[in-house]
Amino acid sequence: LANKETLVMAGALVMDLVKKHNVKMLPVDSEHSAIFQCLIGEPSPIEKIYLTASGGPFRGKNIKELEQVTRLQALKHPNWSMGAKITIDSASLMNKGLEVIEAKWLFDLQVSQVDVIVHPQSIVHSLVQFEDGSLKAQMGIPDMKLPIQNALTYPQRYKNEFERFNFLDYSMLTFESADMETFRNLKLAYMALEEGGNRCCVLNAANEIAVEAFLDDKVSFLGMSAIIEETLCHIENQNSLSLEDYIAFDSQSRSVARNLIDKIV
Repeated sequence: LANKETLVMAGALVMDLVKKHNVKMLPVDSEHSAIFQCLIGEPSPIEKIYLTASGGPFRGKNIKELEQVTRLQALKHPNWSMGAKITIDSASLMNKGLEVIEAKWLFDLQVSQVDVIVHPQSIVHSLVQFEDGSLKAQMGIPDMKLPIQNALTYPQRYKNEFERFNFLDYSMLTFESADMETFRNLKLAYMALEEGGNRCCVLNAANEIAVEAFLDDKVSFLGMSAIIEETLCHIENQNSLSLEDYIAFDSQSRSVARNLIDKIV
């Protein structure tokens, strides 16, 4: 699985098919690849997982400072080289919100078992805590080549010429809590996951339209969260969804989000 949105939109539907056909879902996303690798050979249940986040280019900024953020500033990620959409998602912490939803489905967890911790150096790609309290982490330089290779060659590990991590290059690895009050997208993702039904599908669709509008200078950086929240309020929640239902809610959410943006413009 090389994208988040499939499980964000319809995680229950997809994972039911994974179980029905008795296959493994191999994640490419670096954080989920890290969790997957930490779980190999572990019979013990997961107590909690910690998804690490770089914090993006605006880590430590307050709401007043974020009001002045420009598109070009948001596109400058400190650690990863990515496409425009995912870079904006990283800056707003929506990317981490989508990863929380993805992790819940991939590893069959309760929402309370998925935590986010900011790790600016992006060396620890994620951690698993087991019932006895012990932690396992997967580490390496921030580069997608390794998680991609891992998914393609699993269960083997093939020798490669990728750059190796050197502890002496990093005198300090730091960790801090995620600010969900300032970066509301992460909070909205947790709320959508808690509510269930079509909430995550609506969240994902509205976010895509909001990011598109931000990149076109139609809404502000903080305005993206407002569009997503308003879209969630406009669409009634529904459970027990078919594939056709998910597609319909995705389309409806995009339409609602565009209408909200047109009113601003």
